[in-house]
Amino acid sequence: MEVYLDNSATTRICSESVEKITYVINNVYGNPSSLHSKGLEAERELTVARKSIAAQLSAQPSEVYFTSGGTEANNLAVFGAANARKRLGNKIVTTAVEHSSVYESCLNLQKNGFDVVFLQPDINGKITEQQLADSIDEDTVLVSVMAVNNETGAMFPVECIRRIIKRKNAPALFHCDAVQAFGKISVKPNKIGADLLTVSSHKIHGPKGTGALFVKNGTHIRPLIYGGEQEKKLRPGTEALPLICGFGTAAECIGNLSEKMLTVTSLRDYAVERLSQLDGVVINSPADALPYILNISVVGLRSETMLHFLASKDIYVSSGSACARGKKSHVLSAMDLPQNRIDSALRISFSKYSTREEIDSLAEAVKQGIDVLARAR
Repeated sequence: MEVYLDNSATTRICSESVEKITYVINNVYGNPSSLHSKGLEAERELTVARKSIAAQLSAQPSEVYFTSGGTEANNLAVFGAANARKRLGNKIVTTAVEHSSVYESCLNLQKNGFDVVFLQPDINGKITEQQLADSIDEDTVLVSVMAVNNETGAMFPVECIRRIIKRKNAPALFHCDAVQAFGKISVKPNKIGADLLTVSSHKIHGPKGTGALFVKNGTHIRPLIYGGEQEKKLRPGTEALPLICGFGTAAECIGNLSEKMLTVTSLRDYAVERLSQLDGVVINSPADALPYILNISVVGLRSETMLHFLASKDIYVSSGSACARGKKSHVLSAMDLPQNRIDSALRISFSKYSTREEIDSLAEAVKQGIDVLARAR
């Protein structure tokens, strides 16, 4: 039996999305920008998908801009906001545990003269409201804080950021990377006061290669790409219509968030119970983390060694963010965890398709791995 527990890296595409993509590829092959009937047909499909994403965000369709995925959307938000506001100030506030597409973008801006504050998490990977209040000031032009950490599942106090920006009289735009939150908890950019918010298709059982950036109506950011009228010139280039339509369909299939949360919480709790009984296993995720993500360490065994042992048994987890390609986690390092826990960390991530039987298989395989690999050292 295949056990897939790497859903924070990517999810299995749902059948409804596959059907929609296949239909669009075979039948709606016009360019959405073309003025003839095939182009208008394609534009109608694009509009339907845009409305589907907007509905999940409780936003206006005009506020949804399609990109090639979360990484591009995050880059567009960070660079676009910083470059649009640099005459108003020089400071950017973010965290030391952002996804690499935000973290490395901010490092680049720092090298080019911006004063970037990287808020450090506590040992549980959490950032406090007080840290944000102490860092945001009248010179701050961008605050970029994720809703849910992609490695630990730690949830950040994004609901307070707009209030702090207003209280500090900062000219800052507020960007939220909601890639790991979208489709799991309620994500309403207007409710939290976000000017910019990132979502991705392949985290919600849609296809890879497409995502979206919410840009609040009236918010101005600068594009990264030039040469076309698509997406109101903010993200020009012919839209990847089949992927976007698959994304829209996946969004329509998200279902009841409360019911899914109860199911996944039960699975996470069961996984913690089973894995905590094993010698050397330590839980790195905070107790109140989003239950879709569980970070553990099998102390004494390197992540890659255990990962490959599990993969040999058709059990798939990760050693951190897939974008890091096996490099040491900057998230766990920022949490100041002991080196032996960082070196042995595994991320287990669930989806609506996950089962208790899969967790049983995982726990048994980790137990076997501890026995077999410890003897081999």
